[in-house]
Amino acid sequence: MSLEIKPDGQIIVRAPLRLSQVRIRRFVEQKQEWILKNLEKIQKREVQRETVPGLSKEERTRLQQEVCRKIPERTAYFAEKIGVSYGRITLRQQKTRWGSCSANGNLNFNWLLILAPPEVLDYVVVHELCHRRQMNHSQAFWNEVSAVLPGYKEQKKWLKDNGWKLMELGMQESK
Repeated sequence: MSLEIKPDGQIIVRAPLRLSQVRIRRFVEQKQEWILKNLEKIQKREVQRETVPGLSKEERTRLQQEVCRKIPERTAYFAEKIGVSYGRITLRQQKTRWGSCSANGNLNFNWLLILAPPEVLDYVVVHELCHRRQMNHSQAFWNEVSAVLPGYKEQKKWLKDNGWKLMELGMQESK
């Protein structure tokens, strides 16, 4: 069985068809604290969301030009340091991802990374480049990341705590 809470607060319970309603209810009751904690997070985000201003077209254009220079520059720097090659780099706005690495080495990055602190951008670049050695999130993968960025956990936490604000900012456009 599993639980999912959608961004709008909708709770989804997945369970095998043969499972009784009683067992499903008991499972949900056992997860009540987790559910309430996550619903509270969603409510806080809703309140904060109202205070996040959008980006003007001019700001978007300037930032996109900056990221088109910065990410390839940082990717080349870290690829040499790690000792890996990569294919093409694509920059786009994604709703849920900061980066990805395909099996043939093509790298995708969310252009909104330019709004994050530089060390967070570096973390995402290193994370994706380390997938050139380990196409998973095993301990060996994290050891690769740590060898290049020993303090990567701080950047990972920053993205977890603040990344949604950047995603929101990217979704809004001010006049």
